[in-house]
Amino acid sequence: MALTLRSPTSFINLKDTRSFKAVDEVSSMVCFAQMRPSCRLKAQSLMQGTQLLQEKTLNLEDRRNDKWEKLHGRTEAHGKNDSRNVPVFVMLPLDTVSLGGHLNKPKAMNASLMALKSAGIEGVMVDAWWGLVEKEGPSKYNWEGYAELVKMVQKHGLKIQVVMSFHQCGGNVGDSCSIPLPPWVLEEISRNPDLVYTDRSGRRNPEYVSLGCDSLAVLRGRTPIQVYSDYMRSFRDRFQDYLGDVIVEVQVGMGPCGELRYPSYPESNGTWRFPGIGEFQCYDKYMRASLQASAETLGRTNWGISGPHDSGQYNQFPEDTDFFRRDGTWNNEYGQFFLKWYSGMLLEHGNRLLAAAKGIFQGTGAKLSGKVAGIHWHYRSRSHAAELTAGYYNTRHQDGYLPIARMMGKHGVVLNFTCMEMRDGEQPEHANCSPEGLVRQVKMATKVARIDLAGENALERYDEGAYAQVLKTSQSDSGNGLSAFTYLRLNKRLFEGENWPHLVAFAKSMSEGGRITRLPESDTSRTDLYVGFIKEKNLGKIKEAALV
Repeated sequence: MALTLRSPTSFINLKDTRSFKAVDEVSSMVCFAQMRPSCRLKAQSLMQGTQLLQEKTLNLEDRRNDKWEKLHGRTEAHGKNDSRNVPVFVMLPLDTVSLGGHLNKPKAMNASLMALKSAGIEGVMVDAWWGLVEKEGPSKYNWEGYAELVKMVQKHGLKIQVVMSFHQCGGNVGDSCSIPLPPWVLEEISRNPDLVYTDRSGRRNPEYVSLGCDSLAVLRGRTPIQVYSDYMRSFRDRFQDYLGDVIVEVQVGMGPCGELRYPSYPESNGTWRFPGIGEFQCYDKYMRASLQASAETLGRTNWGISGPHDSGQYNQFPEDTDFFRRDGTWNNEYGQFFLKWYSGMLLEHGNRLLAAAKGIFQGTGAKLSGKVAGIHWHYRSRSHAAELTAGYYNTRHQDGYLPIARMMGKHGVVLNFTCMEMRDGEQPEHANCSPEGLVRQVKMATKVARIDLAGENALERYDEGAYAQVLKTSQSDSGNGLSAFTYLRLNKRLFEGENWPHLVAFAKSMSEGGRITRLPESDTSRTDLYVGFIKEKNLGKIKEAALV
């Protein structure tokens, strides 16, 4: 996830395997409230009202477009993707399934799904947390809360994307609750701390099991890849009747935040702050053994002793370090060796996991996807330092995203990318950001690799500017257009003020290939189809019906 905010959540205590606790300050934003008896009627009123709004919008726009075409003629403003329907999904709250394994506030969820369906939303996305499903012990799975959700999604005629979330929830921007890795995994980590990523100062990060031990039987007789595979196989068997029909996509988590990357910029305990360059995460004994072996094959044993000694600290800038500065050691023979090894390890991790997922889900009809982080800060610098520490070997001279796209293409996987809503002009000058340039590069990489590209917004945004930027990036005029977009996230704010009508208009625009749809400010044709009517008459019904 592209990070620009602050998060107070601390690292999880590796020895603490007690019940998970939600963060109180955010509970009102993402947790569902109690449903009143009259709520179903109000939800139905919302659905009918939104459908009427959409029908009136279509009729009004048809009349206006006919008039415009008679005066000016029809023009083609964009590429061939203009007529492409881009389905919009909405990400559900992180605590959609409770700590006890049950669907959280099902009546409120039912009303929310009804509202989303009425708004023209294609479906929803949910995290299937490893720390919840397999928390009772190795190979002991509890899918009941997710089964209840899938049935409810099917009832409303929606689709669902399910994320195989093998990472910890907590410690990153937007993490509103704490869900550590399964307790039995944390017990193994407490006995062998090298099972998790480690930085140069020895700081351990329990967000995700280190890829350095992917093929070692370190989790009670199984390798991490075997554990992830068994988890995915259990999911397939439990939901085989829904795969390809209701469950249209399975996203395979491959690192922190579910993204294929190293945890190079952890916000926990104030370790990292935007726009710091981050630090390399290659100091657990398994990663160090691999580095040493790679150096020895080249006859350069001294290169395998450690990672770069001059790469600085989390919150420094590229020019503060000898490694990342303009003409730094990132571009000499040693730097190229290290970065190739570091990024290569990440690529191989993704390859192993996606190969396993392909073998498990092949023939089910569900798409597979993998998520790549939108690390846009210091993108304008030569070294792209923040991307390098995260494992993306992307510099002024090296394309770091084409190898990832080709790896995913080998398995028929959709590349899901974040920061689709961000514009260069919104970013602080000192951070050397270019989210738009980064998105263009990733779009071109997926085009060259001939794979589908899907998108997400990195931060919670409700304004028309963010929606307009997503519409712009969904076009195919520069590389691939989007095959789908997942909006972050369903919560109380989505139904406040003008946020809901903005989402309705956005979903409609995406369904029409990116054409921007706007509601008029005032009613000149006595249709009740205008912004003031929505705010004055319908907003209360919307907020009461969804109850999020």
